[in-house]
Order: sequence, then C-alpha cells, then structure tokens
Amino acid sequence: MGSFGRLARRAVETDAPVMVKMQELLRGNKDVMSLAQGVVYWQPPEAALNKVKDIVWEPSISKYGSDDGLPELREALLDKLRRENKLMNSSIMVTSGANQAFVNLVLTLCDAGDSVVMFAPYYFNSYMSFQMTGVTDILVGASNPETLHPDVDWLEKVLQENNPIPKLVSVVNPGNPSGAFIPKPMLQIAYPNEADGLHAQLLKVQDNIPICASIVGQRLALYALDSGPEWIRERVRDLVKNRELLMDAMSPLGESAVKGGEGAIYLWAKLPENCSDDFEVVRWLANKHGVAVIPGSASGGPGYIRVSFGGLKESDTRLAADRLRRGLQELVTEGMVQ
Repeated sequence: MGSFGRLARRAVETDAPVMVKMQELLRGNKDVMSLAQGVVYWQPPEAALNKVKDIVWEPSISKYGSDDGLPELREALLDKLRRENKLMNSSIMVTSGANQAFVNLVLTLCDAGDSVVMFAPYYFNSYMSFQMTGVTDILVGASNPETLHPDVDWLEKVLQENNPIPKLVSVVNPGNPSGAFIPKPMLQIAYPNEADGLHAQLLKVQDNIPICASIVGQRLALYALDSGPEWIRERVRDLVKNRELLMDAMSPLGESAVKGGEGAIYLWAKLPENCSDDFEVVRWLANKHGVAVIPGSASGGPGYIRVSFGGLKESDTRLAADRLRRGLQELVTEGMVQ
C-alpha cells in the first residue's frame, strides 16, 4: 500500500466521494449551473426561520440535548408519521442528516466482513458507508432497466440460498440516483431476521459521533413542522415544470434513454454507447457547456448521468436545460469536441 501503510485499509479502499470530486471540478469556474447536488432550491418556512432567529441567544441552544433528539421534536415526528404516513409503531432518532442515520445503522447492524445487498444504480454514500465500516461482501443486484425497480426474484434467491444470509438489504425509495418510485408491495418482502434492542445500540453510536444533532437545527425542524404537509406539496408541484424542461433537454439522447423523476428529484439518463467514461462527459459538459451533472459510475452505473431538477428555480432551470441540450446534442452528433 506504499505511503498508505499507516492508514486504515477500510478508509483507503473506500471510494472517493463523488461530491468532493464535483466540487474540485467546479472550483473557480464561476459560470457553471449545477444540476448535480440533490437539494431543493427553497429554504425552510419563513415563520420557522424567524422563530430560530429569535432564539439564538437562549442558553439551551449552545448546550447538548438528548442523544436521540429533543423530546418535543421526536413527539411531533411520531405524530406526523401516524397522521400522514399511517406508521403507528415508529421509533425516532434525530441525526445530523440521512447519511449519518445510515452510518449509525450500518455500525449497529453489521460486523466487518458481513454480507449486505444493494441494487445498481445505488446511492453512492451508502456504498461508501459499507466500505468504510469494513463490510467487504457487498452483493450488488440489478434493477429493471425500464422501471429501475430492484430485481426482486434475484433478491429472494439470495436471501434463500446465500450463506451467510445478508445482514441487511439497502433500498432507497424514492430512488437516488434513479428518481424512481418503488411501489409498496415490492418492498414487503419476507425477511428472516429482526433487530431486537436496536434503539439502545444506536444510542451508543450516536453518542460517539455527534452526541446529538444541532439543537438550533432541531428547533428549526420542530417549527417547520407547523407549516404542515401542504407547504411541501405546493413546492413539489412547482418542480414538475423543472422535470419537463430537463427531460426535454435530454431528448438528443433518444426517447428511451431518460428514466426516473416520478418519485425523487432525479433523472437517470443513458449516454451514447461510445461514452463509457461518464466522468469525462461530466467534466466536458461543465467546462465546455457550463452545466454540471453527476457521473453514473459513482452509483454503479457507468455510461449514465444523474440530473437533479430540484436545485434551481424554474427560470434558472430553463437556462441550465438550454446548456444541457446544446451539450448533449453536440455529444451525440460530434462527440466531445474541445
């Protein structure tokens, strides 16, 4: 391992984060419009932000809270899950984002060398979480190329025949990077093991990573819940136009090349056959055409790109879509001309 000899093998052999690669690619390039990162363009509700502004001087904001989250926030989230999602037996732990929640679960459920299941295209940070925690037996199944749903027949065979039985199956729904929505019956697959005492073990991991999520962030989340589901629905409806603009922009790739977008803010697009190095295509689109997307190889899908339609307002999405269309048209007709 050369100069890496003193470093942990699990860290060295973990994939480099694609978002860091993208930041390095875009650093200093002021005229690149991003269709890359999976984030929406709007801020939390104005009323919630104003309440947070008024409490920043409270001493409790600068102290630790309960490891698993502010009791009032956990209760509000339980109520939300019961009322809106019909989930009656939930257990809540507030983490510093979904990636940290996933790492908590992997550290709690998996030992080094355990077997786990994912489906390509997979969420790149989930794959990295397994690598960096020593899970070396990562079984990657295929997804249906039309629907981007997991191959359930393959999964059932693995669960029945694999020795040892995989510790967990990782499915992102709605899909990232696919943007696909997996229907509930497909998710209800019989699985032989249940994790007893999960919450107590998760608390050990939580206490050694953030102790607790940011108190000001938790209070903001609590206040944001007051705006109710309609606040979100209104904004999500506005994203439909963004999706249409970008699907149309990618029409040079062919009618069947673009999938997803029905469940999450992502479109998953197949590049021309001669573009297997998708990161080079991403680099070229950024440098030549001023638009950034994510290479599919980071998610186990070489020759594809992930396009996010949530990060820009409609007017900016329209401009980014024009750049993307020009770039893809040139890619299809002339190749990556510098």
